[in-house]
Amino acid sequence: MTTTWRPKTQMGRELAESPKVVATQLDTNRDAITKLAEDLRANPPKFVVTCGRGSSDHATLYAKYLIESQLGIPVVSCAPSIVSIYNRSIATRDALFIAVSQSGKSPDLVVNAEAARDAGARTVALVNVVDSPLADTVDHVIPLMAGPETSVAATKSYIATLTAIAQIVGAWTGDTAFNDGIAQLPQSLAAALDQDWMGATETIAKSRGLYVIGRGPAFAIAQEAALKFKETSSLHAEAFSAAEVKHGPMALVTPTFPMLVFSQQDASRDSVEGFLSDMRAKTDNLLAAETGFADIKGHLPVVEDIHPLLAPIAMILTFYTLAESVALARGCNPDAPPHLSKVTETR
Repeated sequence: MTTTWRPKTQMGRELAESPKVVATQLDTNRDAITKLAEDLRANPPKFVVTCGRGSSDHATLYAKYLIESQLGIPVVSCAPSIVSIYNRSIATRDALFIAVSQSGKSPDLVVNAEAARDAGARTVALVNVVDSPLADTVDHVIPLMAGPETSVAATKSYIATLTAIAQIVGAWTGDTAFNDGIAQLPQSLAAALDQDWMGATETIAKSRGLYVIGRGPAFAIAQEAALKFKETSSLHAEAFSAAEVKHGPMALVTPTFPMLVFSQQDASRDSVEGFLSDMRAKTDNLLAAETGFADIKGHLPVVEDIHPLLAPIAMILTFYTLAESVALARGCNPDAPPHLSKVTETR
């Protein structure tokens, strides 16, 4: 099914640029990523440390699932304030340190990258602004190539961060099927913009809150989707892993409570399908983005012909079209949410 969605806001216009951004990124960053991957294969890190805030931190969770599942190397997210506020260094010798920032200007990320470098880590920055303090600090700079993004809500830069992470892991592992999927990402993302999720707008827009669920790499985009609902629609949303939500959070679920579930075709699929089966008995407002099951109420179509580990990238792009629609239905301006600015410099 295709959608008649057309961008109505600056956020929409920017997210629609994502396929072109990724095509440019794949071409432009090939040499830089090849050089980084050669270094990583020659001297594998003992562990990986990630550093980011907001959408950037959600992207590093995607990195965690990819690196741990494909390379077996543990990945931890550092708390930037340990270095920037508490003045305590982190033992990162022999680690790979990955900092993610759109602007590359946030002082806490810069000081963490400096500390990691000085402690003996190899440092990498994924940044949209290459002439930035963060880029000047690290050993390897991977430009996001997203171009100017003026809407406060990050969309194409988040997509570009996920694809940069995928490119690094693909070059590092040399996995042919995965790298073939990466090469097809511009086409997959163009197809993602054609998936129709507009039917979910009214259910979500009229709600007072919802859960966003994923597992594995899709948990990273569940966190991002929950943030976007808060940011663009003033709608409370919480993200949970499908493996964890059945505990205390289930106490809030009523027959009208909405849930948005992301499910990719990897080893997590059976457990997520079991979760969906259980939830259909508890709420009438279950929305599931997954392959197949087109005849079930609440089905959200996804790009079918895509590598499972890349499927979340396509799903979050389609989600952004829904987020724009929900924001407008709730009378919100997703380009300029209250109390927020494009660049947040934390210390």
